[in-house]
Amino acid sequence: MITKMVRQMKSRLWYLLLFLWPVGLVSYALYMQHVEFLDPCPLCILQRVAYLAAAALALVGLIQGATGTWQRVWASLYGLSAGIGAGIAAWHVRLQHLPPDKVPDCGPGLDYMLENLPLWHVMKEVFQGSGECADIVWTFLGLSMPTWSLLMFVAMMLSSIVLFVRADSAR
Repeated sequence: MITKMVRQMKSRLWYLLLFLWPVGLVSYALYMQHVEFLDPCPLCILQRVAYLAAAALALVGLIQGATGTWQRVWASLYGLSAGIGAGIAAWHVRLQHLPPDKVPDCGPGLDYMLENLPLWHVMKEVFQGSGECADIVWTFLGLSMPTWSLLMFVAMMLSSIVLFVRADSAR
């Protein structure tokens, strides 16, 4: 009984960290948007959605105090959402490294597209990218925001693997 409670408390601590991590990253993105006036491009918005999906999954695991099989389920879904986010961020980094003559033209904003176009067409347009997605307007230690985002998503995926493996060893 005591060991089960200890396992559940350790699990909740992991989920708390996995929840606070993407919430902190999205909070920083919102700070950059609303205080530093760095408007997000469509790919940045999709990365935020992936962060929030991961945070929601971690929150469910935290509330449930998931251990064993449920811990593996939530860790897998968390890793999946981080993997999707990593794919979006990698595509964004790719656009930023295209030669200037290969950068797609700027298109309509995401809000306009969502209001006036079918969802499939919006996704196609977003992933083709636009000139605004290729602009590097912020760097830290020589890396752009999408590059940092890619690194964070990869680290989140690795964390989900650790959580998954810990569930196996906690049987």
